Amino acid sequence: MFVQTEVTPNPNSLKFLPGKKVSNSGVYEITDKNDFKNELVRNILSINGVEGIFLGRDFITVNKNDLIKWDEIKHIVISFINDFYADDKEFVIDENYHQENTSLSEIEEKIVKILDQKIRPAVAKDGGDIKFKEFKDGVVKVQLQGSCSGCPSSTMTLKQGVQNLLCHYLPEVKEVEAI
Repeated sequence: MFVQTEVTPNPNSLKFLPGKKVSNSGVYEITDKNDFKNELVRNILSINGVEGIFLGRDFITVNKNDLIKWDEIKHIVISFINDFYADDKEFVIDENYHQENTSLSEIEEKIVKILDQKIRPAVAKDGGDIKFKEFKDGVVKVQLQGSCSGCPSSTMTLKQGVQNLLCHYLPEVKEVEAI
């Protein structure tokens, strides 16, 4: 198996593409190895300098701190990914751990639909995700995950991309903030 890597706009995040499905049930951001019993997740989070991982449909984004260089840990992450899939495992995650919020207002449903259809695919290309959290008094609050969390260009993406798009389609939206 050949695991490819892609740089992201965040210098402390690297996207790993195993060429196999990673998550069969949504996206996950994990920062504590004790939160998941999955062997691959625990191994990657045990690497010195790794602060979190993000599991997408077909990729794994690893976030590290500033003190560690990618040259020091990249080969270890690739080795763990190869070992995991070499044991004939099909997915890293194959269960849904998230609970969906089913009590959304009409405007909130429209916001989520725009995020899902127009924004999430672009953000996923950079190894991240965006989650709707709240809409109140014209302000949409979102959570940035994966490589987007802590990315130097995330503020520009949020204001010039996400906010402009939501304001264009939904006049009720006045501002977008990351929490």
